[in-house]
Amino acid sequence: MLLKDKVCVVTGGASVRSIGYATAELFVAHGARLAIFDIAMDDSVLATVSEAIQRHTGYPPEIMGVRCDIQSSAECERGIRQVVERFGTVDCLVHCAGIVKAQSLMSIAEADYDSILGVNLKGTFNICRSVLGVLAHKGSGSIVNLASVAAQRGGGLVGGAHYAASKGGVISLTKSIAREFGPKGVRANVICPSMVETGMLDGNITPEKISEIAAGIPLQRAGRPADIAGACLFLASDLSSYVTGATLDVNGGSHIH
Repeated sequence: MLLKDKVCVVTGGASVRSIGYATAELFVAHGARLAIFDIAMDDSVLATVSEAIQRHTGYPPEIMGVRCDIQSSAECERGIRQVVERFGTVDCLVHCAGIVKAQSLMSIAEADYDSILGVNLKGTFNICRSVLGVLAHKGSGSIVNLASVAAQRGGGLVGGAHYAASKGGVISLTKSIAREFGPKGVRANVICPSMVETGMLDGNITPEKISEIAAGIPLQRAGRPADIAGACLFLASDLSSYVTGATLDVNGGSHIH
């Protein structure tokens, strides 16, 4: 078990179709204790997630749910305090929460821009800063942030310019964390997925378009949440103990650079 007794915070795991959920499930299979942060988290959601994890892994998860709007630094700080009160520490953050809108640049209203940047970039800053207080104090830990191929290629297949900009910021922020907190024993890395079969595609792209795009990917398919979860496990665990400030592409070869 690669994460035996490690306390891992995973954001964006309320939906069983999400990368956050797939990561939580895999981490439980590797012995982690979990705190799942999501703006949609409540007792019913936590019960659904817990039942699904136990059904798929065979392990009853040691898990807590935290309702958190990551746009609020106060809510992030409060949530991390609750995790420390429950589990005693935090060893790892996997930050998957985010939103997307398919819009052309000239159609992006100020409110749309503020919403995308508020969740995707400010939210990443808030949750990372809250966790870093714990990790730096203990002198160890790992942060894994999810960005997007959209940040690398100048816009995505789904997200607009505001989405690409927000995820570009996540890459830069993660590198800054790696540089500043490496001497304190904290690693920080970022994953750039391409098109992944999650609820974020709903309403933003048709099934026909997904099939068309997949035909042009070297691995001939869209990504699955489990594909990204595996990369998260590598970066969260000691298998990557000398990896920090890295950007890991998980895109089926759709963007080779």
